[in-house]
Amino acid sequence: MVLKGLCERIVSSKCSSKSSTETVDNTQVPVYSKAGSSDFPSRSSGWAAAVRKVVTGGSMRRFQERVLGSSRTDISSSDGDIWLLGVCHKISQQESTGGVDTSNGLASFEQDFSSKILVTYRKGFDAIGDTKYTSDVNWGCMLRSSQMLVAQALLFHKLGRSWRKPIDKPLDKEYIDVLQLFGDSEASAFSIHNLLQAGKGYGLAVGSWVGPYAMCRTWEVLARKKNDLGEPPLPMAIYVVSGDEDGERGGAPVVCIEDASKRCSEFSSGLAVWTPLLLLVPLVLGLDKVNPRYIPLLRSTFKFPQSLGIMGGKPGASTYIIGVQNEKAFYLDPHDVQQVVNISGDTQEPTGTSSYHCNVMRHIPLDSIDPSLAIGFYCRDKDDFDDFCSQASKLAEESNGAPLFTVAKSRSFSKQVSNDVSGDNTGFQEDDFPGMDCGNDTVTNEDDWQLL
Repeated sequence: MVLKGLCERIVSSKCSSKSSTETVDNTQVPVYSKAGSSDFPSRSSGWAAAVRKVVTGGSMRRFQERVLGSSRTDISSSDGDIWLLGVCHKISQQESTGGVDTSNGLASFEQDFSSKILVTYRKGFDAIGDTKYTSDVNWGCMLRSSQMLVAQALLFHKLGRSWRKPIDKPLDKEYIDVLQLFGDSEASAFSIHNLLQAGKGYGLAVGSWVGPYAMCRTWEVLARKKNDLGEPPLPMAIYVVSGDEDGERGGAPVVCIEDASKRCSEFSSGLAVWTPLLLLVPLVLGLDKVNPRYIPLLRSTFKFPQSLGIMGGKPGASTYIIGVQNEKAFYLDPHDVQQVVNISGDTQEPTGTSSYHCNVMRHIPLDSIDPSLAIGFYCRDKDDFDDFCSQASKLAEESNGAPLFTVAKSRSFSKQVSNDVSGDNTGFQEDDFPGMDCGNDTVTNEDDWQLL
């Protein structure tokens, strides 16, 4: 196994591997038969001891980079421009004419990248529930990756896409408010404590790794909870886009406009026709690796103005991918271990805010990421959602019959369209969105396309 060989290269002790999905991102080292499982091995003391030796020996960063592969921090203008969550940073020399200084584009990218919220492993927080866990080191990376994606949605919502973390000015109150939501205690709405509680029905458990699908559903559960004032903790509706009614498997998942409208109505208790919307699309794009047909499509999603990036990485080492440059995927890495901090309401420079940012721009090959992932999008209003649907529909048309996801006006209407419309699939002319069957009969290989 890959992990067995990895362990043997890092430590001299003999390691055992019972499953191809065995994760190294867990102090307890559970073995999973499927994503979200919380079963612990009965005879894996050698493997667990080896991992603990690496962690306690101060080799956590080197160990995780072995899992992720050789992450790099170099950026070359010859590799093309960089798309970072819907914004293009022009650094390509090939497109520079008239003496244009591409260093400005690089500086813009660096400022944009370092303004994104980084959420990492923490140690020293209050014990989770009735356990003795005061740290999520080695098992909480998927939870941290999901926190980063939702935190970015909140920044877009409260401060806009053009916001950058100020250097010489007081910090925005809205920014501080966002950070406080992700503190490491039950008092913070989106803490790891509350995520684990909300996700029990999807297999989330302290000390266990979880997959992207279960993580998306957990956020859906958490967003329904009301605070002491009877208000939802998240100021936007959540729509987890799935391939069939149960969301377990099927063809390409379908963004049904009718379903999105229903989520908005439920969120506003029927008081608003439309609300801000967070779309989460969990996918499995292959078996051991991403099917190459999906790589150009994944890259294109970062050009959507609504892009929130990807929760994904390598098995047992989840990251938050926020940008692409040709074949590179830039990511924020949750695997650094930091002491827990308490973010105050002081907007001058609250202690610990620097630990929520990173100026080391790591990247890995886009085609090396785990095929199990989740894509996020934030739509501010109905016009923004309509624009998202238009772009998603165009991307589906360019997919040669294997889209990441499709768009339909409604489930019943999309099935009717699939029966009535011939090969060119003209779709919903009144909305300018192509209508596609929620079952997506254009995809026939179940191994190549199914949801978690």
